[in-house]
Amino acid sequence: MKHRLTRLAALALLTAGTCVTAAAQQQGVTDTEIVLGDILPLTGPPALLGVAHNLGVKAAIAEVNAAGGVNGRKLRLISEDDGYVPSRTIQGVRKLINSDKVFALTSVSGTAQAQAAMPLIQQAGLPAMAPITTYEGLYKPTIKNVFAVGYDMSNAVDELVSRMADRYPGKKWALISQDDDYGENVRDGFERAVKAKKLQVVSTQIYKKGQTDFSSEILKVKQAGAEVLMAGGVLGENVTMVKELERINHKIPVGVTYVSRVPASAKLMGAAAENVYTVDYVYLESSAQGKTFTDRIGKHLSPEEMARVNRYTYTGYAATRALIDAMGRCGKALTWDCTNAELAKVNNLDTGAMTPIGFTATNHLAAPKLFLLKADPAGATYKAVE
Repeated sequence: MKHRLTRLAALALLTAGTCVTAAAQQQGVTDTEIVLGDILPLTGPPALLGVAHNLGVKAAIAEVNAAGGVNGRKLRLISEDDGYVPSRTIQGVRKLINSDKVFALTSVSGTAQAQAAMPLIQQAGLPAMAPITTYEGLYKPTIKNVFAVGYDMSNAVDELVSRMADRYPGKKWALISQDDDYGENVRDGFERAVKAKKLQVVSTQIYKKGQTDFSSEILKVKQAGAEVLMAGGVLGENVTMVKELERINHKIPVGVTYVSRVPASAKLMGAAAENVYTVDYVYLESSAQGKTFTDRIGKHLSPEEMARVNRYTYTGYAATRALIDAMGRCGKALTWDCTNAELAKVNNLDTGAMTPIGFTATNHLAAPKLFLLKADPAGATYKAVE
């Protein structure tokens, strides 16, 4: 009996030792590999954003792998398509965390999608980058494992409207926004600018997400005597509003969020984009920084992929490089806790894709510097105006 107990005790110790070793190996990490995941709209109209963003993530990973990986470990990416549908975002995040066992998320989809998936991400504790949406719930209050790369949408709208008000003083304003969290952020920023600048608002309208006909809303803008419009759509909605203003010959300055700052949007607006403005923190493709960045990622993407590059490629790349920078400083003993802690120390990181980013222990929103842009119909792009 004594010998049997001794053998059982030895077996228990051996089993315990195995469990300790297994626990020490963080999910998604082996001796040779680190598995990353992202959840994005890769199909449907929002794929214009999601695919481009995914290309930035892929370029960053390919670049690091070509240089030997992260402390000797190569990176592998698993991408999930949520089609910009919150329920699919939840399913995709659950798969990436529980089935694919990824170490970290390089990207989380849009505002409503991130909001829906956040409880899962927060409970899991894995490092998660949020470079597409920067809604307030991602960083207020601070979430230990979530890091938003970009500029708070409501603050960006506040900045845009304020700068446009300086360029067009004494004008009457109108606002058209979406009936969801994204639209709420737009309205919040607009209202703060209106209050600070003492603007006269003659028309405010809220449209249903997915709406494609804005003839009624734009007619009301004209009838109200609005001289400047804040178009709070995502992509196609803003294009339609601007084109409708042109159609009824009410060519007034229009502000759009940085979400719309993609070549396809400017191209679709055509000559109607003559007085369209936005603010952004991502370098213009035509800038010296943008050309250098294009050359860099062109070494890792095919010609077909390069044709789909836009500002979201820049955000995907920048956020992934910030994540990799933090992972690298953890050495071989790579863990979620270490990576989260190191991400909170990222300071003035120049990724070459946007103005420098950084976080602190109490601020997980990297708010790069904004600059004002105006659409350039001839070049189907935007140009800095200050």
